[in-house]
Amino acid sequence: MTLEEKLAQIVGYWLDQGGNTVAPMQGEMAADTAGTPLEEITRHGLGQYTRVYGTRPVDPASRAAWLWAEQRRLKRETRLGIPALVHEECLTGLAAWQAATFPTPLAWGASFDPELVYEAGHVIGESMHALGVHQGLAPVMDVIRDPRWGRVDECIGEDPYLVGTVGTSYVRGLQDAGVHATLKHFVGYSGSRAGRNHAPVYAGPREVADVFLPPFEMAILDGGVKSVMNSYTDLDGVPMAANADYLTGVLREKLGFDGVVVADYFAVAFLEVMHAVAADRGEAAALAIEAGIDIELPTGDAYLAPLAEKVRSGEVDEAFVDRAVLRALRQKEELGLLDADAFEDEPPASIDLDSPKHQDIARRLAEESVVLLANDGVLPLGRGTVPARVAVIGPNAHRTEALQGCYSFANHVLAHYPDHEPGFHIPTVHEALGTAFAEAGLAQPELVHVEGCAVEGEDRSGFGAAVEAAVGADVAVVVVGDQAGLFGRGTVGEGNDSESLELPGVQRELVEAVLATGTPVVMVLLTGRPYAINWALDGVAGRRPGAVLQAFFPGEGGGLAIADVLTGRVNPSGRLPVSLPRSTGSQPYSYLHPILGGPSDVTSTDSTPLRPFGFGLSYTTFAYTDLVVDRTVAAGGTFTAAVTVTNTGDVAGTEPVQLYGHDVLGSITRPVAQLLGYQRVSLDAGASARLTFEVPTTRFAFSDRRMVKVVEPGDVEVWVASHATASESTASAQESTGGAITNEKAATRIEIPGVATARATLTIEGPLHEVTNADPRRVTATVA
Repeated sequence: MTLEEKLAQIVGYWLDQGGNTVAPMQGEMAADTAGTPLEEITRHGLGQYTRVYGTRPVDPASRAAWLWAEQRRLKRETRLGIPALVHEECLTGLAAWQAATFPTPLAWGASFDPELVYEAGHVIGESMHALGVHQGLAPVMDVIRDPRWGRVDECIGEDPYLVGTVGTSYVRGLQDAGVHATLKHFVGYSGSRAGRNHAPVYAGPREVADVFLPPFEMAILDGGVKSVMNSYTDLDGVPMAANADYLTGVLREKLGFDGVVVADYFAVAFLEVMHAVAADRGEAAALAIEAGIDIELPTGDAYLAPLAEKVRSGEVDEAFVDRAVLRALRQKEELGLLDADAFEDEPPASIDLDSPKHQDIARRLAEESVVLLANDGVLPLGRGTVPARVAVIGPNAHRTEALQGCYSFANHVLAHYPDHEPGFHIPTVHEALGTAFAEAGLAQPELVHVEGCAVEGEDRSGFGAAVEAAVGADVAVVVVGDQAGLFGRGTVGEGNDSESLELPGVQRELVEAVLATGTPVVMVLLTGRPYAINWALDGVAGRRPGAVLQAFFPGEGGGLAIADVLTGRVNPSGRLPVSLPRSTGSQPYSYLHPILGGPSDVTSTDSTPLRPFGFGLSYTTFAYTDLVVDRTVAAGGTFTAAVTVTNTGDVAGTEPVQLYGHDVLGSITRPVAQLLGYQRVSLDAGASARLTFEVPTTRFAFSDRRMVKVVEPGDVEVWVASHATASESTASAQESTGGAITNEKAATRIEIPGVATARATLTIEGPLHEVTNADPRRVTATVA
């Protein structure tokens, strides 16, 4: 291969990005190739095509016909005859026109259901594979540290194990369908200062090793992921795109990753223009390729002519180029792109990207992700007297965009085409309620819809109509929250960080105006981040909603799922994958805090969340009894914890049972509670099941003072609970959704219902165990 042919294989080309801003600083960064024939651009071949389907609305079948013809041209007209790899975004489904939109990853976390996430990943991968797409830029494995960060809706949760298990399941689903997954964003991206996108990260090496890295470890060691993308940030002053210690030392040498590392869009050029560690594109290319970035995306701004000049001058060893090219070609070989018959078949003449199978999985995942935060008995609406008239109020009650995340095609691309049809039907909450009662076997009430206000802005002119609608109704369903978008377009999403965790605009005032009517209120949150809604959850009775539902951008089946939860056709089983904040000023916060990270008498501020990680209510009740835990286990071994789960209510339901632990005495500070494992258990009314967890002691592993990952001998506490703050103090009375955990400090009383068994003490016996890649990471659970 000539040098030009080598470099062509390690860059992407964005064919028709147009004027749509779907990447940071896109208009300023992209190389100007307007008017240059494609034959000239690809004369030496091409590594990847960037977002063939996902940059503008194109007919999938027509675009597939173009792509097959273009791949055949590359085979015929370039000297090496190598087709281009095609990558697309697929965080909430394939980001293309007419393709199904699934719940956002934060909703995956809320489901606590890796198996269903696998199904979603697999059906998404099938669509991509059928269209000739080879690589998906998902999932995001960043651990949430600050809800002010705009990209929270792209993340799975605040617990590394939840992120790792759910994200790895998505990787497996996508790759089992023949599409390579790409982990984002390696590493530490979500730890940015003040929740600001692209901001510096000053996490210590232990936080990186024990919080940010474990999800990547699981996806590499358990999931066999094929691709990793760098983060935009700098870590303690070193930009990740130029960080050989992590991109090569940790990722490849320590974790054994053998796939390709792709640059986040323009990350190589950002070494010059945002980090100022390179004087020009050539120096940026040298830093990135030597550190371990194999493929420059979305274009070859740095890895073509600027890098060629550095190689020819002797400033960059061509061996680094060869290393990247071999990785790129190995990936193409694995995907079948080097086979003689690649793209010699016929493209799909038609394709259904939103089939009944897609719709079924999307709806089930949405149903499992809806979290019931509070309920004074007003829900389900089908219990007792069915309302004759329901007021459906709020800016998100009747907008399809409100159900979809930042990386949905609607909010990512179609926002630039306001008159373009979405390509498939997404029922809004209002539309879904129009048939939900009848489908649940109930009398269909009259529905009155009033917007009330917009998501953003100060316009209160619609309040009067909203109040009038509520006064004349038996119940008001008020749907508020976010609008996902990018870089200032919307309230959450990439580049849409927030200084406040109050609901955007005047939405709180709208809810309070409806509450003042005295009509029972159900508040539904359609958001991409958790908000500080203490006024709605812990306010004065009678001036707070009778029920609060949280849905994290639940996708095309979200309106149907919410309507079914409201009517009682679906019993809610979603659990918070991230703590619900008490205030903006209490952030950043993680439930994985040591003693000093919680409330105490030595500070006047209270970090206690409104609702903790893992929290969620149901229309039935559950009890946990007969917890049995092994008394001893060897460091590096596996122990068993078993508990009986009983549905003590009068309707069937599903309980995501959570196993927690605490290292009683560590050589470094340890969290007061740590999720060890979890399992969804579905039970009919009155039924019981015995749930057994097999737990590797590596769940208690941490980086010691030498920065060696170890399992340390000593006592640990283990308990089964319905959320992170449930403890033995709630075990006696928690056969209902009542009960309370009381924080006596500063006269703060937080009503947090929960079910927990008494703690069991387990002794981990020595000697000290140093963790290796061969050690298991996952907890297995069986239900009998």
